[in-house]
Amino acid sequence: MEFHLDRTYEILERTPRIVRTMLSELDESWTHRNYGDATWSPFDIVGHLIAGERNDWMARLRIILESGPSRTFDPFDRNAMFEASRGKTLRELLDTFESLRARNVAQLRALHLSPEQLALPGTHPALGPVTMQHLLATWVVHDLNHIAQIAKAMAFQYRDRVGPWIEYLPILPR
Repeated sequence: MEFHLDRTYEILERTPRIVRTMLSELDESWTHRNYGDATWSPFDIVGHLIAGERNDWMARLRIILESGPSRTFDPFDRNAMFEASRGKTLRELLDTFESLRARNVAQLRALHLSPEQLALPGTHPALGPVTMQHLLATWVVHDLNHIAQIAKAMAFQYRDRVGPWIEYLPILPR
């Protein structure tokens, strides 16, 4: 599939609603449990998505627009949510994510990025040279990845209850 900003907006604008629909009003046994060592719960994932809205996507886009590859992106703390989400409810996190995402998409739309701007280079601290298109496509795939991760964490809670059907459920570890 070719990259198109309109297709990008389709996913970025839907993600908060999808996540809210998946998680709202569920028992914490679904939302606050992970699927193994060094994995995240759905609650953690929403906190991570918030951190990205605050410190990653638009911040890096602005660096590309203002400085190009001469300024390396600030490193992103992938685990910042553990401290930032402490003491908050899932509803608060969902509301915050929805608000931040709406603001960021509105700002992105207001830029009216041209094809030439999508090709502008930037520098990732670990990956090296990237383009604005890479950044925006990654934002979309990042959302989709975490939606799948939420589903995986939730499915994992019944892993010992599905019996022999586990053979047909690749979302569950064998």
